[in-house]
Amino acid sequence: MRHQSSPRLSKKNRYLQIAFNSTLEDAQAIIAQLPASERILIEAGTPFIKRYGMRGISALRDAYTMRLAVAAISGTMDGAMRSKKQTGFFGALKEIAEANKRQQALTRGTFVSPFTPYLIADMKTMDRGRDEVAMAAEAGASAVIALGSAPIETLNAFVDECGLRGVDAMIDMMNVEYPLTVLSALKRPPQVVILHRGVDEERDNKSKMLPLHEIRRIKGSRDILISIAGGDTPREVQSAIFNDADIVVIWKSVYENTSDTLSMVNQFLKEVK
Repeated sequence: MRHQSSPRLSKKNRYLQIAFNSTLEDAQAIIAQLPASERILIEAGTPFIKRYGMRGISALRDAYTMRLAVAAISGTMDGAMRSKKQTGFFGALKEIAEANKRQQALTRGTFVSPFTPYLIADMKTMDRGRDEVAMAAEAGASAVIALGSAPIETLNAFVDECGLRGVDAMIDMMNVEYPLTVLSALKRPPQVVILHRGVDEERDNKSKMLPLHEIRRIKGSRDILISIAGGDTPREVQSAIFNDADIVVIWKSVYENTSDTLSMVNQFLKEVK
């Protein structure tokens, strides 16, 4: 399937990022059920990338592109039924013909989805910033993640290469005590800062809170989108949005219970604007 140019995030939207860390089969099964929404971001998590490499990134992108294609065709058929009621038989025929055209394009591999899937590669880059961005971008990533604890030289190279490749730079501040200190040292800021409570921290240190207090501190001095990772309950998602996060990452429900994931996605799209 052809890929359109890499999409960019909008400061006007709130996004839900779904992190896949298990098998490709599990990811494909969930993606096939997701709503077609530009506010859903797909992440190839670090364990997923270690398991599948760059081809895993491409596979996730292809899976969501296919999902959008199927949704577009299904939507056209639904439109045909509405047209039959509103404009009669010939209106329905026109909609069905459009659905057939899209189906043929999908079969030929020339279908262009209604919008380009936004796919994040969590490379957790600590060194070789340019090389890792290049690999992920060539595999179809829309954004790449580096660790804020990496050397400043690496982060500068990382951000520069993201700019050259037309992908978004995301810097994960997990275990970074003062994110603003890192940002102040950079030549150019990333598009997204991730405030992150790690999986092991969440499991083994129940007193460890999501770093929501950093959101307004960073936004007060930088024009940057903020992503919150490490909170997976509906209450934590709502709390992150209430505290002005732009992106909320979920992973646990994705890993453990597909129905919970789909419920949270639909609730998010309905309630969060």
